[in-house]
Amino acid sequence: MFENGYYGQFGGAYIPEILVATFQQLEAAFNQAKNDPTFFPEYEALMASYSCRPTPITYAENLTNHFGGARIYVKREDLNHTGAHKANNVMGQGLLVKRMGKKRVIAETGAGQHGVATATMAARFGLECTIYMGEVDVARQRPNVFWMERLGAKVVPVTDGSRTLKDAINEAFRDWVNNMDTTHYVLGTACGPHPFPEMVQYFQSIIGKEARKQILQIAGKLPDHVYAVVGGGSNALGIFSGFLNDSGVELVGVEGGGKGLDTKQHASRLCSDDASIGVAQGYKTYFLQNADGQMCETHSVAAGIDYVGVSPILSHYHETGKVRFEAATDKEVVEALTLTVRKEGIIPALESSHAFAQAFKEAPSMSKDSVILINQSGRGDKDIFTVADALDDPSWRQFIIAKAEEYRARK
Repeated sequence: MFENGYYGQFGGAYIPEILVATFQQLEAAFNQAKNDPTFFPEYEALMASYSCRPTPITYAENLTNHFGGARIYVKREDLNHTGAHKANNVMGQGLLVKRMGKKRVIAETGAGQHGVATATMAARFGLECTIYMGEVDVARQRPNVFWMERLGAKVVPVTDGSRTLKDAINEAFRDWVNNMDTTHYVLGTACGPHPFPEMVQYFQSIIGKEARKQILQIAGKLPDHVYAVVGGGSNALGIFSGFLNDSGVELVGVEGGGKGLDTKQHASRLCSDDASIGVAQGYKTYFLQNADGQMCETHSVAAGIDYVGVSPILSHYHETGKVRFEAATDKEVVEALTLTVRKEGIIPALESSHAFAQAFKEAPSMSKDSVILINQSGRGDKDIFTVADALDDPSWRQFIIAKAEEYRARK
């Protein structure tokens, strides 16, 4: 499947000549680490002591009874340090940064979880850190911006284009071109030029390795269906990696359906007619683009999946039928989050809630012997403003108004 940075026809490294040496250095460091028998155990030990690994699997008994079909289990990546699966990739890349001897890291972020994780890693390893974030996402993910800055990172709002994740990635690449001798770009998802997709999948595979062993112990069998949200694709590739060779396990990736696939206001690349194959941001994959190859604006209630592209690895799995892709609308996602909170006392991130939404659509029609595994890629604390607004919560609205008046009075 994999050859010279390609997954079938997807992937590659479409980069300016000035970055070739930097990518060669990164690929060499990554290959050296992979071939070092002490590296992955060092990584696992770091994650065990610093990030609560292995994360558990929770049997969602109340949701199972509510739907009356398949048994529902949840892989709890929300219990990672910093509240999401992002720490897995970031801490692994941090170990590579140490090997390469670089002193500064940069990153892009949409939902802010990758930004917080990168800032945390930089604080842990004593590195200078700059985070690029679309201006729209800065506004809707203010709690994460607050913590990035407290951790010592410089957060740069990006005002170009749609002012979301795509534009943050562009700005991060511009920074890297100018500072490549001292700086490593901690790309947060399994996209971008080779070796980033492979590297991110490698570190996130810790999810699937754990999940396969755990579900066999807890449920007594492999899952019949595994659900994960798909933005760029890092959490999905992480959990799918544990079951890729199991023919009886169906893998389901869930994209951002936004306001509906017929509205053009969505972030669905692999199950909509609005995407086509192209090359952008250093790699070849499906992008939401027009006939001239210009990137379209995307929409999702979840900032972390509001992105025009998708991992080239997942594009390959889509073409070969290895993974089934679906889309969940904003409305379905908020409803799934609300139900999960009420029934299980678990608060999934809006991103993760896409996987819950699709699983909830399908669980009732499955037999009681079926097992569903949902990857909860992150926790929903960061989404309190967005969710409260979506639910039009009057108490929350009054709280915000009172706080704003209190702030004005102090000024």
